[in-house]
Amino acid sequence: MTKGVKRNYEAMPVSEEDAAYVRALVIHEDSGVLAFNKPSGLPVQTRNPEDRTLDRLLAAFARSNGKRPRLVHRLDAQTSGVIVACKTQPAAAALSEAFAERLVSKTYYAIVTGSPLAEGETEFSMPLARHIARPGLELMRAARPGDQNSQAAVTRWRLLASNGQTHLLEVEPQTGRMHQIRVHLSIEGRPILGDPYYGGASTLKGEAVSRLMLHAASLDFPHPTAGGRFVVKAPLPVDFRAVLSAAGLDLPPDLALAAS
Repeated sequence: MTKGVKRNYEAMPVSEEDAAYVRALVIHEDSGVLAFNKPSGLPVQTRNPEDRTLDRLLAAFARSNGKRPRLVHRLDAQTSGVIVACKTQPAAAALSEAFAERLVSKTYYAIVTGSPLAEGETEFSMPLARHIARPGLELMRAARPGDQNSQAAVTRWRLLASNGQTHLLEVEPQTGRMHQIRVHLSIEGRPILGDPYYGGASTLKGEAVSRLMLHAASLDFPHPTAGGRFVVKAPLPVDFRAVLSAAGLDLPPDLALAAS
């Protein structure tokens, strides 16, 4: 995840409609970096280059020589929020290395269910391993003795609001494993609402939860061309705030201001 994203470099033009769509997702642009507020449901990549993915839509930003921005990390299709691409290969290499060296700070918000949580910060450390849940579906689970592909994984979270059964967490993954936040919270007995793979409830108070309630709120990283630290933030989406409201959870003042 932190060593850059393999991609298909064939020039695949996008329609005017798709170009307008992806340009509307931009929350920051400079000479080296493009940042997007990815909506839930838009895949970052798939194995089929014909699919409508963020990677393919980057063709809307192609230069005259055909070169496009390069993604340097991923988000799950159902996760919303900040995702960054770089406009040049040197910038992409530099930022990919920053991810690999854990110089990038990532903050997420998650709505979870389960027993009451303790105040303050929790650090959860458990190695994870990939497994085939069914043909065509690869998931993560707690590593078992003898697993050849076991990877260390550490996640921190902090309680922001709670009604006793549903909770809003601020989450900071310290490592970048696939589905790390989702599986760690599930193992801890607090699955994310709307998560079909790791035990998340599909309803809240009798109403359907439309998607995975996980939002990538900010990235703090060393800027690959301008130097220094740089922070990109994505406000909470309307559907995420609607679930918070349905659960009767009040946003902390600083988060409420960012979501407005």
